[in-house]
Amino acid sequence: MLLQGIDWIILIGFFAVSLGIGLYTAKKASKSQEEYFNAGGNMSWWLLGISMVATTFSTDTPNLVTDIVRTNGAAGNWVWWSFLLTGMLTVFFFAKLWKRSGVLTDIEFYELRYSGKLAAFLRGFRAIYLGVFFNVVIIASVSLAAIKIGGILLGISPLQTLLIAGIVTVIYSSLGGLRGVVLTDFLQFGLSLGGAIAAAYIAVSHPAVGGMDNLINHPDVSSKLHILPDFGNMEIAVVIFFIPLFVQWWSVWYPGAEPGGGGYVVQRMLAAKNEKHAFSSVLLFNIVHYAIRPWPWIIVALASIIVFPSLDDIQTAFPNASAQIIKDDIAYPAMLSFLPVGLMGLVVTSLVAAYMSTLSTHLNWGASYVVNDFYKRFINPKSSQKALVNVGRVATVLIMLFGGYMALQLENALQSFSILLQIGAGTGLLYILRWYWWRINAASELTAMVVSFMVALYFAFVHKQYFEPVETHIELIVGVAITTFSWVTVAYLSSPTNKSVLINFLKITKVPGRGWAKIRSQMTSQEAADADPTLFGFQKALFSFAVGVIAIYALLLAIGKVVLKSYTSGAGLFMVAIVAFALVYRLIDKKG
Repeated sequence: MLLQGIDWIILIGFFAVSLGIGLYTAKKASKSQEEYFNAGGNMSWWLLGISMVATTFSTDTPNLVTDIVRTNGAAGNWVWWSFLLTGMLTVFFFAKLWKRSGVLTDIEFYELRYSGKLAAFLRGFRAIYLGVFFNVVIIASVSLAAIKIGGILLGISPLQTLLIAGIVTVIYSSLGGLRGVVLTDFLQFGLSLGGAIAAAYIAVSHPAVGGMDNLINHPDVSSKLHILPDFGNMEIAVVIFFIPLFVQWWSVWYPGAEPGGGGYVVQRMLAAKNEKHAFSSVLLFNIVHYAIRPWPWIIVALASIIVFPSLDDIQTAFPNASAQIIKDDIAYPAMLSFLPVGLMGLVVTSLVAAYMSTLSTHLNWGASYVVNDFYKRFINPKSSQKALVNVGRVATVLIMLFGGYMALQLENALQSFSILLQIGAGTGLLYILRWYWWRINAASELTAMVVSFMVALYFAFVHKQYFEPVETHIELIVGVAITTFSWVTVAYLSSPTNKSVLINFLKITKVPGRGWAKIRSQMTSQEAADADPTLFGFQKALFSFAVGVIAIYALLLAIGKVVLKSYTSGAGLFMVAIVAFALVYRLIDKKG
């Protein structure tokens, strides 16, 4: 066990503060399910934006980045950097629409947008599918990373890790609801970012690394420094760059990067004071998540290549660690073992904070589906507000138990990342177009979900049994093609959504676009006036989207260039980012 007295004081102090926030917000959270799951819909953009960032900053994230860098270099991160396009689409095309919809969860959206028994079935089915099954996979993934950190840095068993961190998280998230989660996230984000920077500094200072200059010039590292892939090796470039940027971002549903928004991102937008705060919260999230956070993790990953060139070196350094968890992603917690007393406590606490922020969000988010979209909708519609909150607390505990059990079955972070991408392959385009094309209905959405899941099961359990295995990116493309063809076909062949439901949807959201022209042509003059699509213009939104993407990618690359001591190109990219951000600011509707 590497933690000493002062380290334990820091960690236990953090646990105490987190529990204190849960107790402080418990009374207000107990008033109603809207307070418990939506913080009363009255939170500020900066708190919500940082909360989204804290949620995505989990213990599995630096492990995943380390796995990617050790395998494909810094350029390999385009497999998740590409999701910036999804995030910025949410900012300019969906954030205000979600807040305007007035739903409590994004699953409730189904009965606002679709009609009939199939819409109700889809709401209930998806509540359990996402709120329990899919959510458990996410919780298992982040818990796996916590298990590896606990095994390497604390010398404790997987079960002990889950019990210690999990119990604290369950207590404060079940007591304080979303408000407690968001307030705790703000503290956790500061700790997590500070810990990541400290870890990068110590990694570069390791005697085997010998400083930043030696790291950059080391023969085993220099080939992995390129931010863009080697286009001379097109096979690798296609996998880590072209497919993510041209296919993956719009076609795949992935938590935190859902096309059109979804999950905890929508939960935060719905908790905002108004449409402008919803918009600003997602914009802040994308800036911090993609441009500011990645480089400390990348630096640690690069240093680990020198200190632990192979997995055998990690196993030798930590002989008591289970061979099952010795994968490339464990190199990140292995590098943290060199931290000095005091700083070790800060960094371990930052990782625990990262884990707890993600875990608490997914517990509250998953419970909101179980309560609002399954229990209240189908089991007991007349439940009191107090009963709904209590059901939410029970659901929180049960989801944690299932997620903890599954965590013991996984081996590495990249494995679960690939599983999630494949399960959601082909559904993304539907989640974008369902807002802007009237013909999409409940049957087409259910088809997309079921087909993508069946394709994922086929590749995971059937194909490899009887045929030659195929690369993950081929599985992704096949999944996207089959799923997209299936749901588009069903959209045309099945009965459309009831016209009165579509008109009501337009009146509430005032969504613009030619995809609604047929429905608008059938509206009365009063209905057309109520559904006046003045929210934004497509051309302005599209231009803002493009400039916003340029601004954040330029900032991401500029920080990378400066960190890697390419100061001239870094300065040029900073100028591009400044100009692009200034243009975005001018394009934003200040009245919002």
